[in-house]
Amino acid sequence: MTKSFAAGDTVYVIYRNPHAANVAHIKEAEIVHHPYHEGELSLFLYETYHPLAEDDAVFSTYEEAEVLYSELFEEDRYH
Repeated sequence: MTKSFAAGDTVYVIYRNPHAANVAHIKEAEIVHHPYHEGELSLFLYETYHPLAEDDAVFSTYEEAEVLYSELFEEDRYH
């Protein structure tokens, strides 16, 4: 994650279904203060706080997320 985000920012992430590894979607999330870890930011997605890690692919716009999503998951890439 090369960009700086602040609490209240709306961001977009590529979210992989934990039950089906080949299923991924671009989802809107919010950057929030972690309620249990003072001073830490987290992603709020699906009513859950996810720790915000340096290597997370977090994007400011849907279009930015879509570029990486297309590179990673476009079926034509494998044909």
